[in-house]
Amino acid sequence: MQLSINGKTVEVDAAPDMPVLWMLRDLLNLTGTKYGCGMALCGACTVHLDGQPVRSCVVPVSAAQGKAIKTIESLGANGRLHALQQAWIDEQVPQCGYCQSGMLMAAAALLEHKPRPSDADIDAAMTNLCRCGSYQRVRSAIHRAALELRGGSA
Repeated sequence: MQLSINGKTVEVDAAPDMPVLWMLRDLLNLTGTKYGCGMALCGACTVHLDGQPVRSCVVPVSAAQGKAIKTIESLGANGRLHALQQAWIDEQVPQCGYCQSGMLMAAAALLEHKPRPSDADIDAAMTNLCRCGSYQRVRSAIHRAALELRGGSA
């Protein structure tokens, strides 16, 4: 089947019920998307499906056909970090780092829809679990990236 992944059309030989997570990792070697819980609870596997954050561990490949999939590998461009990735570094968000690709993808979807998110917007959008508890730094990084993406204007 043909899928659109990170802006490219890709031919994938996957069973229709295979989770998008395993198709990405095992068939396409896009290993930035992580397996966490397998039950759509933790968010480590978050990718964008037609611009919406989804938990790829429970989305079958058949549901992704005809839709655009974006993974963490597409977040930066031309060798440059995305504003969120830079903010994550500047705010020292990662601890163990395992949940971070899913967190970044959830944050990117938020900023695409709300370029000036409030703390409440961030809390509502960021349902990913972080065992290290870096939630305050995540919020700070999202605010920093939002400001950067707006060209530094408040």
